This record gives sequence, structure tokens and C-alpha cells, in this order.
Amino acid sequence: MSLGDEHEASGGYGGTGQTRTRLPGGGGDMYGGARRGGRSSRSLVTVVGVVVLLIAAIAFANRGGDDSSSAGGAEDKPETAATAATGTKPVQSKTSDIPTGFAHDEQGAQSAAANYATVLVSADILKPARRGEILQQVFVANQRASLQERLDAAYSKDFLSKIGLDQNGNAAAGHTYVSRTVPIGTKATAYSDTTATVEVWCTGLYGTAGEDSTNPVTSDWFTMTLQLRWANSDWKVDSFSQKDGPAPVPGDNKASSADEMAKAVEQYGGFTYAR
Repeated sequence: MSLGDEHEASGGYGGTGQTRTRLPGGGGDMYGGARRGGRSSRSLVTVVGVVVLLIAAIAFANRGGDDSSSAGGAEDKPETAATAATGTKPVQSKTSDIPTGFAHDEQGAQSAAANYATVLVSADILKPARRGEILQQVFVANQRASLQERLDAAYSKDFLSKIGLDQNGNAAAGHTYVSRTVPIGTKATAYSDTTATVEVWCTGLYGTAGEDSTNPVTSDWFTMTLQLRWANSDWKVDSFSQKDGPAPVPGDNKASSADEMAKAVEQYGGFTYAR
């Protein structure tokens, strides 16, 4: 879920989107009833072809000690991806369940951005009791007061009611509100010892799981850009924005039931993200 979609614009702090509400067509259960048509024989041939190519690629990658390989050596090796794993532990501690203590380097800035993206587009940001803690941990001190005011106004009782939540940001009995973000990759577009700009490519889930929900859980793809500042021995957010995509072609998955979605959200926890 992107901040410009389910969450209304809040005075410009994170985009200027509109609330997106999806109504199920025909009054049926969108979770159990929404199915795609069966794969055609052409699709099956394509899948088989892809599997064959993957097997060949794996076999090639597992060849070891072949002295007859290209003499180019290191010159032929692909460059390390922007978010390749390094084995460096991302953080040393957490405060209010939010990672803290990021390394004072470019990788630390990317790790901070990835972790903060999951918090800023979460169900917790809609809860008044939790919102202040999030702002305290994520943002630089001189941004907190104005953001608190704008977020409180944006996520008003009336707004929460429109998306099926009470004034405390909780879903009605028998429903589970979902807003979970998963970083796909990060890229530092600017870096210095005191500031950094990091783009975080994300996918996410948002909506309400429930048999009679008119706002079923769906997926989204978006990119967040976070302006970070080194403050009080940690990376904190100075400002951020977002845009849609890049988004892949939708898969051929059968939509799960409302009960399955609610249980998955409750049973599977989130991660601490590193570069």
C-alpha cells in the first residue's frame, strides 16, 4: 500500500494521492471468488521453456574449477547489484519495535530507509496511540511536531471510519485491517557523512480482510524516496515522497479467502531489512 493511496494526502508530507477503495463486483466474496481463467497451452509451453532455461542456468552456475573458462576473468564478472547482501548486521537494537543504531555509512543509510519504509506505510501509523512513537523514532526532531499535526488531521475519525476503522485505528469485529510493506531493493542516489537520499522500491498489501468487506486486500507497487539526516548517532528521516511502480505483470494466482488472508497477516511477522 502506498501512502498516496489508502492513506489520504496529509499536507504534502508524503505525496498527493487519493483514497483508493475497491468495491467487489456482483456482491460476491472477492477473496474466494476472484479467479483468473486457466492457462492456455501456449502459456504452458512458455512455462516449460522458462523452467528449462532456469535448469540450464543453474547447471552453468554450478560448474566449478573449469580451467577452460574465458581468460577474461574478473573483467567478465557482472557488477554487484545495488542491494546485494554483504553479511553486515543491519542494526544493533530496536526501540518501540523499530530498528535503531544504523551504521554511519552508505549501507547503513540504505538499511535505515528500507526499515523506515515498512513503518511509514503500515497499519500502526493509523493508530493515534502508536503514531507518536513512530514519529519519535523515525524523524528528525524539528520535523516531528508539524508531522504529528498533519497526520492527526489526515487520519481523523471521519477518515478512519471511511476505511472501516474506529477512532483508535482498529478494524470492526471479524475484520482485519492490512497494510504491510516489503522492500524489494534500495538505491542511494546521494550520500555524504551528514545526509543521504535513498530510493526504496516496494511492494505491499492493503485493505480489509473480512467476509463482507467492501475493501478487500490487494497488492501495490511503489517507490519511496527518503531524505535522511545523521542525527543523534543514527539515520533519521528529514522528508520523503513516493511514486507508483515499477510494477510487474500480474501473476496467475488464485485469490485467497478472507480467513486465509487474516490468518497470514496475524501469523507471519515482519523482518528487519539490511542492504
